[in-house]
Amino acid sequence: MRVGVPKEIKVQEYRVGLTPGAVREYVAAGHEVTVETGAGGGIGASDEDYRRAGATIAESARDIFAKSDMIVKVKEPQTSEWPQLREGQILFTYLHLAPDPEQARGLLASGCTAIAYETVTDAAGHLPLLAPMSEVAGRLAIEAAGAALKRSAGGRGLLLGGVPGVQPARVVVLGGGVVGTQAARMAAGLGAEVTVIDRSIPRLRELDDLFVGRVRTRFSTIESVEEEVFAADVVIGAVLVPGASAPKLVTRAMLTSMRPGAVLVDVAIDQGGCFETSHPTTHADPTYLVDGIVHYCVANMPGAVPVTSSQALNNATLPFGLMLANKGFAAVLENPHLRNGLNVHRGRITNKAVAESLGLEFAPLGSGLAA
Repeated sequence: MRVGVPKEIKVQEYRVGLTPGAVREYVAAGHEVTVETGAGGGIGASDEDYRRAGATIAESARDIFAKSDMIVKVKEPQTSEWPQLREGQILFTYLHLAPDPEQARGLLASGCTAIAYETVTDAAGHLPLLAPMSEVAGRLAIEAAGAALKRSAGGRGLLLGGVPGVQPARVVVLGGGVVGTQAARMAAGLGAEVTVIDRSIPRLRELDDLFVGRVRTRFSTIESVEEEVFAADVVIGAVLVPGASAPKLVTRAMLTSMRPGAVLVDVAIDQGGCFETSHPTTHADPTYLVDGIVHYCVANMPGAVPVTSSQALNNATLPFGLMLANKGFAAVLENPHLRNGLNVHRGRITNKAVAESLGLEFAPLGSGLAA
C-alpha cells in the first residue's frame, strides 16, 4: 500500500503521524511510505532521517494526498485538507467529530474512509490509541494548572504543593479514567490535596487502592461536584464519553461560587469540553478569564511535547496501521476494534455516538455500506 504522511498544519502542532522508526516497520512490511518535507521537524527528525528509514520525500501535502492509498496523521484534517481526500482513501488519525460538524461535513463530502484513533478499542473495551495521549495530557494538565495558578497569570497565587506550614492547593479531578488518573498522580506527587470524582464505584475502588489513601475519591453527584468545585483551587476536566460530546459538569452559574483566581483545565475540550464556559485555545494563547476564573482549554495539549507524544502515539497506532496497510478496508471488516474506530465511510457516519452527537443518520456497516 502507498502510505502518506503530511505535515501537521494545525496551529502549533509539532507531532508527526509516523516517526522514522515506524516508517521502517511499514517499509519492512512491503509498503511504500511518502513523507512531506519537514513533517518530522517538530520531533527533530530530518528528511534525511526519513530517507534512511526507507521513505520518499514529497515537496507538498498535495502530492501526499493525491498519490496515497492511506493517510496517517495526528490531528483532524483541517479545512484545506478536506477537499484533498477522496473516495476509497483511508484516513487514520484523531478526528473528534462530535463537537465539529464542519469537519464531519467535509469528510462526508470527500467520500473517504475515516478511522478515528479515539474510538478504536481493544479486547478489554479500552481505547488503546487514545490512552497514550491521555497519559500525556493528564500529566501536562497539572503543569498547566501550576502555571495558571500564578498571580501573574491571573490565578490565585498558589504553589500547588505548598510549603511546610502552608496549606497546598486543592485539586479536583472530574473523571477517574486515564487522564484523571495521571493528573491525580502528578498533583499528589507535587504535594497537592487531591480529590477524584467518578460515577463508577469499581473505578473509585481501584483508585483508592492505587493511591493508598493519598488521593480522596467521591462518587459523582450534582451535590458532590458542587461541593468540591466550589472549594477547589484547580479543577481538571477529564470526563470522556467515547465518540460523543463531553457532558457539561461545571456551568456558568457555578463559577460565581468558586474561589476567585481558581483554574479550570479542560482536557475534554477536543470533545466539546466539560465546562459550559470552555472554548478551544492554543499554546500561543492558552488561557482566558470568565467571571474571575482562569480557563485553560488547549485543544492539542500533547503537541507541546511532540517527541514524547509522537513516540508514544506511534507505539500504540503501529499494529493497527499495519493491519490497514496490509489488508486495506478488509481489515476493518475483519477486526472489530478497527471497526469501532470507523467513523466515516463513503459519505455516511458509521459510529453511533458520533452520529447522535451530530444529529446525523447512523449507518452501521452492513446497512448498504460495502467495502
